[in-house]
Amino acid sequence: MSDEQRELQRLDISRHAVRLFAERGVAATSGEQIAQTAGVSERTLWRCFRTKESCVEPLLTKAIEAFRAALHTWPADTELTEHLREAYEVVPDWSSDTDAEAVLAVIRMTLDEPALRAAYLMLRERAEDTFAEVLAERTGVEPDAFVLRAQAAAVSAVFKVATDRLAVDAAASGISTEVLDRHREQLANALSLVTRGLSDASRPRADG
Repeated sequence: MSDEQRELQRLDISRHAVRLFAERGVAATSGEQIAQTAGVSERTLWRCFRTKESCVEPLLTKAIEAFRAALHTWPADTELTEHLREAYEVVPDWSSDTDAEAVLAVIRMTLDEPALRAAYLMLRERAEDTFAEVLAERTGVEPDAFVLRAQAAAVSAVFKVATDRLAVDAAASGISTEVLDRHREQLANALSLVTRGLSDASRPRADG
């Protein structure tokens, strides 16, 4: 099996796991049930995932990767907030991808399920490296400098809060253009406060 096929298999298992978690709850869902529903053996399931809770990671990664992609395409002559309003897609192919609802369902479940929340926060922590790399490219400051790591953590926190709010809003009123536009605007406005000092970050600091 190629790496691409393996990732597609993991994503398919993730979709089935999320549906079962939403219907039955995490505690009442077993690895055996996930494997059976996904049409794979338990051996395959545990080869793909460490725990049943980690089955949500492929879907959550889709949302995080979408934000990473937006950061990587940030033009040098454009403010980050302006770029996000124009280029950021919460999930790739949102309008035609049923994974959108599954992603938001997982995020809502993480608010009440500690094990799922742990998986979610772990993925976000890993994403901070990408945020730091992008900020470093724009400022000339080393990615591991304190000021860059602090700003990357702040970007990650804003992204988490905005996405959590989107998941709740979508549950109440559905996934609509209005809801998505409001999410982008909230994210852009909050990040404008976080990144306002980017130009200052390039200045030498005794603690950097």
